[in-house]
Amino acid sequence: MLFATNPLAQKRSDFRTALRSGKLLRFPGAFSPLASLLIERHGFEGVYISGAVLSADLALPDIGLTTLTEVAQRGRAIARATNLPAIIDADTGFGEPMNAARSVQEFEELGLCGCHFEDQFNPKRCGHLEHKSLVSTEDMAKKIRAAVAARSDPNFLIIARTDARASEGLSGAVARAKAYVDAGAEAIFPEALLDESEFEEFRKSITVPLLANMTEFGKTKLLSAKQLASLGFNLVIYPVTLLRLAMRAIDHGLSELQQEGTQASLLDEMQTRAELYELLQYERYAQFDQDVYNFKL
Repeated sequence: MLFATNPLAQKRSDFRTALRSGKLLRFPGAFSPLASLLIERHGFEGVYISGAVLSADLALPDIGLTTLTEVAQRGRAIARATNLPAIIDADTGFGEPMNAARSVQEFEELGLCGCHFEDQFNPKRCGHLEHKSLVSTEDMAKKIRAAVAARSDPNFLIIARTDARASEGLSGAVARAKAYVDAGAEAIFPEALLDESEFEEFRKSITVPLLANMTEFGKTKLLSAKQLASLGFNLVIYPVTLLRLAMRAIDHGLSELQQEGTQASLLDEMQTRAELYELLQYERYAQFDQDVYNFKL
């Protein structure tokens, strides 16, 4: 009630243990704390907090317009609602190496279990768009070293994302990933790989855990969890899936309401009041309130 019951240190430790298990960990993207409760209920291993989704929720494009404060506070709201580990998109670190260091400290204090930084210049672009500009490998390595040095909990996971596949080819992306591991990154997120062969090549070349991005309508072929596990990947994120599903449902509902003047035909498509209250553990709050205010000296 109010907050997840799993202590943060234990949550991070358990996440590290799961990451070493060899099992593929599935992290759907949560656009709200309420969505994170459903992710947990459906038996997924973690929650992902996407920068693209947070931008879209603010009616902004994913080009680095959000601030550390906005991202960190939304991250806290989502992470505190679930017992699952949550990792968050830190974009380019909101600035230079010192900014990346502060970002890690904020995310640690606010209950996240890890974050990833990408090697684009700011303003950045969505990882599946053209014309991305990358910082030098050396500058990205500095940012990673700063992020690693800034954390107080060694179980907070630092992930390096490289967007080099499009501009430097697969070999260039692999070379950058190796340099980022040398700088202290504990997992690699190779963005916008094309197919199984490229995922396989990354697994052959990189020894640390690898994160796959199964986002819709992008450059990457959508692979199943079984396929990704067989390719040796350790984490998979579905960053925008739930937002896209929700927005399509909202669009359909508004259209029906506009045309029919009533939502009566949509009731079977809705989460019921009882289902919402059960997910929120409404009765536990009511019992707590009664215990606080109805007492005798």
